[in-house]
Amino acid sequence: MTDKIIALVDGSIYSESVCHHAGWIAGRTQAPVELIHVLGRREAPEGTDLSGSIRLGARSTLLKELADLDAQRAKLITQKGRAILEDARTILETDGVAEITTRLRHGDVVETIADTEQDARVIVIGKRGEAADFAKGHLGSNLERIVRSAHRPVFVASRAFRPIARVLVAHDGGTSARKAVDHIAQSPVFRGLSITLVTVGPDSADHRATLSEAATRLAATELSVDTRIIPGQPETELARLIEAEGFDMLVMGAYGHSRIRSLVIGSTTTEMVRSCKVPVVLMR
Repeated sequence: MTDKIIALVDGSIYSESVCHHAGWIAGRTQAPVELIHVLGRREAPEGTDLSGSIRLGARSTLLKELADLDAQRAKLITQKGRAILEDARTILETDGVAEITTRLRHGDVVETIADTEQDARVIVIGKRGEAADFAKGHLGSNLERIVRSAHRPVFVASRAFRPIARVLVAHDGGTSARKAVDHIAQSPVFRGLSITLVTVGPDSADHRATLSEAATRLAATELSVDTRIIPGQPETELARLIEAEGFDMLVMGAYGHSRIRSLVIGSTTTEMVRSCKVPVVLMR
């Protein structure tokens, strides 16, 4: 399978949205979708000896019962994972996706991405995982780890799918922002969509030149492009602009050009993913 769309589903309230967004991308690219559900190490049987200091015969019986319970639990967890994948497949089939594969993996989600992303065009993931549905101020820990490690664009699905027509591209002149522009120029996903390039900061000659260069790159591929420079801080102004003008998607670099790469994604990126009610595409 080449140029596939990886969609990570975990049974959270975001999983249906992940499927619909993956289906939307597939419809515009004709790419196949690979659905992946990862059974994390924490879901594996514990194997803890709870028998204590009791007599040998009872101890042996209890150990067998514990082993049987572990095996039953492992079987149920696997069945749940397969059910999540089958539900996701049904959603994609309803959305008209023709080529779908499913993969149930044990282990770590980042290791899974590393093993599967080489022939992928994008990784689609929900903003929060199954354990974080109600922790609205907290991003899923797997999301941050995936953004740090992935070598493909990461599409962070919003809670609910809606048709995408207007795209806001945050451009700070950095390497990842330039990569985002190149990706937009080359990808059929963005054909026919309205693209607005925005720099948040002072209206300077450098910012104008950077935006002009990016707009020229996109216009050469016959995309509809608008540019803006707005004052303020990206964390607040981008969210305000999206809300005020009804943009359907935000594309931005995962790291700002002036930020030394660290163990956490850039603060602006984190805040935008946390606060935006639209999908966010992150480029490294």
